[in-house]
Amino acid sequence: MGVADHCKDTFLELQRKKTHRYVIFKIDEKQKEVVVEKTGGAAESYDDFVASLPENDCRYAIYDFDFVTDENCQKSKIFFIAWSPSVSRIRAKMLYATSKDRFRRELDGIHYEIQATDPSEMDLEVLRDRAH
Repeated sequence: MGVADHCKDTFLELQRKKTHRYVIFKIDEKQKEVVVEKTGGAAESYDDFVASLPENDCRYAIYDFDFVTDENCQKSKIFFIAWSPSVSRIRAKMLYATSKDRFRRELDGIHYEIQATDPSEMDLEVLRDRAH
C-alpha cells in the first residue's frame, strides 16, 4: 500500500504549523494508496473530529491534542487513531490493519496510538489520560 505525498505534507502542516486540528486519511483501493480525506481547522473541537469519522468504515486519523499540565504548562501531543468500527466490512478491517504500521512509520512525530472499534475507546478522557 502506497502513501500519497500530500499525506506527509498535510501531517507536517498539523505538526509544525498547527494549521489543522486533525487529519483523516482513507485507503483509496483503486489507487492502492493512503490519501487525505478531510482536514479539520485549528478551531474545530474534538466532537467535530469524532463526527467526521464514518460510523461503518475504517479510517486512520491524526489528532493534535492540546492540554494544560498540572504545572499549568500548555502542551500538545499528536495521537494516531486507527478507527475500525466493528460494523465495517471484514475486507476493510483487514486492509487497514495490514497497512497501519507502514503508514504510521511515514509520519514522524506521533506521540501516542489508539486502536478504536467504538467511539468510547477514543473518548476525550482516554486522550487526556494517555497524554498526562
